[in-house]
Amino acid sequence: MSSKIDLHIHTTCSDGLFSPKQVIDMARKNGVDTIAISDHDSIEAYSDELFDYAKKCNIKLIPAVEISTIMPANNGVGTVGVHILGYNFDLKNKSFLKQMKKLGNVRKAYLYDVSKKLKEFGYKVRLSKLDQIKSVTKAHISRDITSNPENEKLLKKTFGHIPNMGEFIETIMNEGCPAYVKKLTVSPQKASEIIHNAGGKVVVAHPVAYRYEDGLDEKDIENLAKSIHADGIETNYLYLDKNNNLIDECDIWNSLAKKLNLFTTIGSD
Repeated sequence: MSSKIDLHIHTTCSDGLFSPKQVIDMARKNGVDTIAISDHDSIEAYSDELFDYAKKCNIKLIPAVEISTIMPANNGVGTVGVHILGYNFDLKNKSFLKQMKKLGNVRKAYLYDVSKKLKEFGYKVRLSKLDQIKSVTKAHISRDITSNPENEKLLKKTFGHIPNMGEFIETIMNEGCPAYVKKLTVSPQKASEIIHNAGGKVVVAHPVAYRYEDGLDEKDIENLAKSIHADGIETNYLYLDKNNNLIDECDIWNSLAKKLNLFTTIGSD
């Protein structure tokens, strides 16, 4: 009997659109029997009640998190943002919980700093609304900007149209862009250490994204995986670029995982 698995799902505890319970309901409706909620720098979704609800719905729920990290760029100029997934760690590990709190505080500081910069360019930011989100992300901020009618004139002047979230982030907010703000966060190595120390497994998230957003190739991902003592790679992942082109490089990354003797994961993100 075949199984349907999704090990990379976000909820309203980070930049997802549905609550943890709604995600479980949707998994059951779509015949997905194993899921992992991997919110950005947050494990707020997890509770005894949620595990009980998942069990009641015949859904296997695996503890997970997606930690945002920064590492130096290969050319020595600037940095590259890399996401590290953690699975099956101890949700009650005190050191792990302390680190998650720190990462949450980093996101809040980033929100204030980037909002100030966006306002300098004339964008209206609904800061009081965004400030209520515990694990606020670039996606939250981008969605707020692009969906606000007060920004319509400026967006059309800048882009020629109303951009989607990804296009706004990659054009306005990422490194080298007008409203870039450096987020003081952990290195990939530190993220791996945090996850391993809590008994979890470390996975390099969506390497295909780094090729198209940061210019990293297979050798770069190989070096990254080795440097963080990764247990796996998220190889089975379809990437949607800022122009809504669907890119399938699963074969490339599955081959790399096989070469490195690492397990593979699948996720919709």
